[in-house]
Amino acid sequence: MHRRRFLGRVGVAGAAVGVPAALAGCLDDDAYDVAMTADGFAPDELTVTAGTTVVWENTSTRRHTVTAYENAIPEEAEYFASGGFTDERSARDAFWSDFGGEIDNGEQFSHTFEVPGRYDYVCIPHEEGGMYATVFVEE
Repeated sequence: MHRRRFLGRVGVAGAAVGVPAALAGCLDDDAYDVAMTADGFAPDELTVTAGTTVVWENTSTRRHTVTAYENAIPEEAEYFASGGFTDERSARDAFWSDFGGEIDNGEQFSHTFEVPGRYDYVCIPHEEGGMYATVFVEE
């Protein structure tokens, strides 16, 4: 289930059972699309239409990155990585040399997906722990 749809349903359900309006207002479903938790992306799969801007937010206290696997995005697609790197090697080198591209707690990164296809990406420092995810872009 998509996060925005889920929060919308939780907000409606919360109102039905008497959750205070102040608490319901905390559920800002436009804040981000993907959360970076302590050990993963949530959700780890997201489907959007071409032209959609996806926003990631670091909701944990650990350093994270959003780094596309260069060989796992459509050939015609623009490469994306937090820090604005134009290729995977540069993103990796920058992170390991000086934490380049890191996203700290509460910070966001966004990318607009123009080309349909599958986009696999990773958090560089937590790759060995399995912190990778996919955005599917449809027409």
